[in-house]
Amino acid sequence: MHKILVDTCVWLDIAKSPDQQALLNVIEELIKRKELSLIVPRTVIDEFERNKERVIKESSQSLSNIIKRVKDVVDKFGDPKKKRATLELLSDVDYKIPSLGESAIVSIARIEKLLNDADIIETTNDIKLLAAQRAIEKRAPFHRQKNSFNDAIIMETYAACVLNKNSTGVRFAFVTHNKNDFSLPNGNDRIPHPDFSSYFSKIKSQYFTKLAEAIYRIRPDLVTEIMIEDEWIEEPRSLTEIMTAEGELLDKIWYNRHQNWLYHIKIGEHKIVENISSGLYNPNETPREIFEGARKSAKKVELKYGLENLGPWDDFEWGMLNGKLSALRWVMGSDWDFLDT
Repeated sequence: MHKILVDTCVWLDIAKSPDQQALLNVIEELIKRKELSLIVPRTVIDEFERNKERVIKESSQSLSNIIKRVKDVVDKFGDPKKKRATLELLSDVDYKIPSLGESAIVSIARIEKLLNDADIIETTNDIKLLAAQRAIEKRAPFHRQKNSFNDAIIMETYAACVLNKNSTGVRFAFVTHNKNDFSLPNGNDRIPHPDFSSYFSKIKSQYFTKLAEAIYRIRPDLVTEIMIEDEWIEEPRSLTEIMTAEGELLDKIWYNRHQNWLYHIKIGEHKIVENISSGLYNPNETPREIFEGARKSAKKVELKYGLENLGPWDDFEWGMLNGKLSALRWVMGSDWDFLDT
């Protein structure tokens, strides 16, 4: 059995990064197989709860504001020949930003379940006394003249688990991104601070600054397998791709409707008139000026896509075209079934 204490800062960093979903998959699978359990001090639960809303907000808002400022600068001062491509690229990135916030919400929910399903370790008076003694003696994590009481509690909770007489045969790991408080100062940050050295060893209790490395130590084959599977997750389409596809569907559907219109003109159900003298709208009459404009537009569509790609379509194909246009417009913010051309 492997037991890991993951520092709060690591959980928060995972929540910020969509590409860390695969790591959560591995942890969930190992826990399910009873090959891993989490050491969760009450302090970690409390710190995560205090910071999760900030993570969700920062995952999208701050980056979106930066991109908007960059777009303004590019629009004002960018090279005219490169400006359009640059603005399109920035728009693509800006379009994906809301999904970052949504990804953070999903990750936070998964992390909270992992934490709450574990055996939460309450902070005892003994743990508080050990943390306070560190503060008095200015030993890590109090060596940087800052209030690190929660960090000390987390480390002392971990140490109590490692030193427990019932931990025979269990392998432990402590994982943190807080290298300033926990790692060797001015040296290899993968080595714990000397003030914590008695809590770690080469086999039973190891120190990590990367969660992936700690997990890989447990089951390298499973980690590799799950990571490879997650590489097949499809990336969302960019804004440019969506708008290009919508434009093509719009052109093709309009062209088909134009051909139907020409057919009704041919059989006499619709008329082309030089002008509408009565001043009243007649849905079966079209001024010649509009008719000529439509013919020119149809010619452009033919040149752009080729006649072989413009139908005719059977009922199923026609339904697919309209369904795709409706779906893309819904993604862009329109109501369902908005098919105006």
